[in-house]
Amino acid sequence: MSCKEILRRVSDLLDGLLEPEVVERLERHLEVCDHCRAIVDTTRHTIRFYCNAEPLPLPEDVQTRLDRALAEKLSRR
Repeated sequence: MSCKEILRRVSDLLDGLLEPEVVERLERHLEVCDHCRAIVDTTRHTIRFYCNAEPLPLPEDVQTRLDRALAEKLSRR
């Protein structure tokens, strides 16, 4: 399995959507490729961090701009 293919499948791997034989091939690649292993590990840790983090409120001016932009986009439909 190539590095390019690993990168295309990181999300599916972490979401548990890959067939067992594909996971096995991917894991064999990760055993020998430090670069891909770092990407998968970093992605996994980032997801875990954000899932456990408390949401922060948006500053009022940012919320106002976001609301305005969304309303404008929806009105164009």
